[in-house]
Amino acid sequence: MAVNSPKPVAADLLAVAGIEIGIAEAGIKKPDRKDLLVLQLAPGATVAGVFTLNRFCAAPVQVSQAHLAAVGESGAPIRALLVNTGNANAGTGVSGLADAHASCAALAQLLDCAPGQILPFSTGVILEPLPLGRLVAGLPQAVASLGACDWYSAAEAIMTTDTQPKAASRSVVIDGHPLTLTGISKGAGMIRPNMATMLGFLAFDAKVAQPVLDHLVKQAADQSFNCITIDGDTSTNDSFMLIATGAGTLVVDAIDTPAYAALALAVTQLSTFLAQAIVRDGEGATKFISVTVEQGANMLECRKIAYSIAHSPLVKTAFFASDPNLGRILAAIGYAGVDDLDVGKLDLYLDEVCVAKNGGRNPDYQEADGQRVMQKSEIAVRVTLARGDATATVWTCDLSHDYVTINADYRS
Repeated sequence: MAVNSPKPVAADLLAVAGIEIGIAEAGIKKPDRKDLLVLQLAPGATVAGVFTLNRFCAAPVQVSQAHLAAVGESGAPIRALLVNTGNANAGTGVSGLADAHASCAALAQLLDCAPGQILPFSTGVILEPLPLGRLVAGLPQAVASLGACDWYSAAEAIMTTDTQPKAASRSVVIDGHPLTLTGISKGAGMIRPNMATMLGFLAFDAKVAQPVLDHLVKQAADQSFNCITIDGDTSTNDSFMLIATGAGTLVVDAIDTPAYAALALAVTQLSTFLAQAIVRDGEGATKFISVTVEQGANMLECRKIAYSIAHSPLVKTAFFASDPNLGRILAAIGYAGVDDLDVGKLDLYLDEVCVAKNGGRNPDYQEADGQRVMQKSEIAVRVTLARGDATATVWTCDLSHDYVTINADYRS
């Protein structure tokens, strides 16, 4: 079960004008499960994305990046996104690229558009050939089912080891214009997005100029999906996409406007919810942990230290055991790579409990207080560096026996 994260309610997920959803059971890995998703976009939609920085990036990532880059050259907008679960089509070489292109061509034929107007995405097992025949055979079912409202099924159709679908909606008013936003995400393991296996798709009905959307997707990812880690592994398939359908009345064509600021806030808040939902559903997770590093000289060093804590298996297993073995956190801070860090000025807090002061154990700290905090399902770690004004927060989870079990059995 996800940590303090109830399943989304299908009726609460709002249709976004300008996007249609189609689902199929293609049997890509297992029969009788939703595993193929088509998102068809209105002709005036704009799309922007950020992708994994893993040099072994999957074939669909390479194809999606190329198709997005070609939009400005050809003038032909993206018309659909195609997502399959059950197979990552990563580590598949030239044949994998050919399969990704072929899947785009097959869907383009059904939607009467060019293959370059399709963005493919895959998630699942790496180093196995994509079962292209099953994927293509499932496309007519997905296209036939295209409709406006089934975001819940869309979230189910991209799951791998997730224990539940991840989806949410928001409604806001910007400059008098109503705006609807709905997003879905997936991921539970191999999670440490390093973007500039997780997937995130967020759609809203504003009309947004392409350069503005390109800026917004990077800004939103940097404050949400790039602030989470489950196991420190950057997937070959990470992708986060923003879709501005243009079907509403709000128009945003510049970054330095109040309308952009309000849109960016709404998108980032929803992105953060979807990103945190991934951590809460981390494989085998029993605790949700926020790690905040304050008073740093710059954001980079704050993130280095926060991620060093969040990635440490010793820290994460201590949280799983509810064991206040908090010297492990100090050790992780020390090896984070901030070479001129003066640890004699550092304070460490666990929720409201001051554990370490001026680089050493706080004389007032009682292990019973640490034990009390460690038994909670949500815990805040806070580190103050006394070096400046920069702050960074990373969200992570504990590391349990079930994480090993799930990943040992993943291919079976």
